[in-house]
Amino acid sequence: MASDTRNRILSVAARLFEANGFEGTAVAAILREADVNSGSLYHFFPSKEALLVAVLEKYVEVLEPALLGAAERAADDPIERVFALLELYRGRLLVSGFARGCPVGDLSLEIASRFPEARHLVDAYFESWTGRVESWLVAAGDRLPSGTDRHALATHALSVLQGAVMQARVSTSIDPFDDSVSQLRLLLDLSADETGVSVAFRSDTGRTPVAGAARTRQRVPSGAAASAVATPGTAASPAGEASGDDDAWWRAW
Repeated sequence: MASDTRNRILSVAARLFEANGFEGTAVAAILREADVNSGSLYHFFPSKEALLVAVLEKYVEVLEPALLGAAERAADDPIERVFALLELYRGRLLVSGFARGCPVGDLSLEIASRFPEARHLVDAYFESWTGRVESWLVAAGDRLPSGTDRHALATHALSVLQGAVMQARVSTSIDPFDDSVSQLRLLLDLSADETGVSVAFRSDTGRTPVAGAARTRQRVPSGAAASAVATPGTAASPAGEASGDDDAWWRAW
């Protein structure tokens, strides 16, 4: 079916763009791995740049069901939803052997200055991400100081994520990620102390990453991150890529 072919091309291109970069991915490699000819590709996507835009549109489309919605389902507490969201990225790092982190973040610096339409989609992805995190922080109410800029704090959480992912991938270790997230948790703990509201922001998984000997070492993710683990027969399989299942766009290929 035409839709299966289009979804397969899109999924293969997404995987290769993330692994090799946009410029580092040859059209021939996409054709080979998607098992299609050039006529099929250009029937759906008139150029490589159009394919890039379609990939980014898909990431924006699945951000809600595959990530933001998953974090909300994983935790009832609004603060813990922030950490459930970060846990999904942690899981993707681990199950991919640090080959996959944030696919949009990986592409953004390479493409944002060259393709205005692609930059618009990157902005849309990050704005949706920070907007939802901001809503969780607003829902936390008086657990954060009254003068807290919730939008700025959500943007800070995104910066923590992107920096943590980059360091983890470069070092092929989860330790920099855990250290970064533990400092964000400490920041929120201190904010709660300032308000006088006695609430401990602790992970639903029971793991509180800290520096030093007590730091949690690489382990298979649990809780919210479980949806990032690819298993045979799931949407992460080639069949799942062809089906266009939203989860296939998040799970490590």
